[in-house]
Amino acid sequence: MSKDKPRDKPGKKGGDKPGKKGGNGSDAKVSNGVYEAEMFRLQTELVKLQEWTRAVGAKVVIVFEGRDAAGKGGTIKRITEYLSPRSVRIAALPAPSDREKGQWYFQRYIEHLPTKGEIVLFDRSWYNRAGVERVMGFCTPQEEALFLRQCPIFEQMLIDDGILLRKYWFSVSEEEQLRRFKSRLNDPLRRWKLSPMDMESIYRWEDYSRAKDDMMVHTDTASSPWFVVESHIKKHARLNMISHLLSSIPYHEVELEQVELPKRPQIGNYRRPPRDLSTYVPDFSGTLLGDREASL
Repeated sequence: MSKDKPRDKPGKKGGDKPGKKGGNGSDAKVSNGVYEAEMFRLQTELVKLQEWTRAVGAKVVIVFEGRDAAGKGGTIKRITEYLSPRSVRIAALPAPSDREKGQWYFQRYIEHLPTKGEIVLFDRSWYNRAGVERVMGFCTPQEEALFLRQCPIFEQMLIDDGILLRKYWFSVSEEEQLRRFKSRLNDPLRRWKLSPMDMESIYRWEDYSRAKDDMMVHTDTASSPWFVVESHIKKHARLNMISHLLSSIPYHEVELEQVELPKRPQIGNYRRPPRDLSTYVPDFSGTLLGDREASL
């Protein structure tokens, strides 16, 4: 079986090959304490990035691609955890409608692009055409070839218009992907993540590998490169990806408007209505403390 790894880069002997396990080729993991502390620091910087984006009117697009169960969703969740949904959006498009199938392929993605002061994270993107659509036969070879010709031009148009475009490919081994699939089968919180399409990908590992390699050849350009994230260890992948993203954008801390809490006004003649006039939710938390009557 072929491995999910980036192609060799020109001028680099042996290419940028991933390790067998983690990013450094081992199973060594940072401790939970170190991970939490560093994640908090990075999330603090992400807030600064958000405020800089607002202040200068920047437009940021971050593309997350990779195999199923490669860790894209978890990384997106950590990035957006403390950011404002008013200026940071996640674009996770469903399967195209019949009307969208008749449009120019890139058309339905364009409406999700950011305006000034916004960051958009694409949880999968227009690269579906070069991946799942090609492998599963949802597009013709001619449509895929047209996409591979147009995609670099489309992305260059975004860059020329001032969009800061970053593309990340989350790389996971065949064995680790299968392990994660199995762990989801009996997990009631993540069972919904498994679909027949995910199961099909197990049998089409080499097809997806070839599709990914062809995609990289055509779309890994100097102005819009792909950055590969080794994701055998999810926590390492999150730290590595977020750290790289922050290092790739020349943001700086901006001065925020000072907010002062006003003095509490003197209480006038307002009186709160009696509690029995309102319908309150039952005190479920009280039952956890042993109060049997709390939920009544």
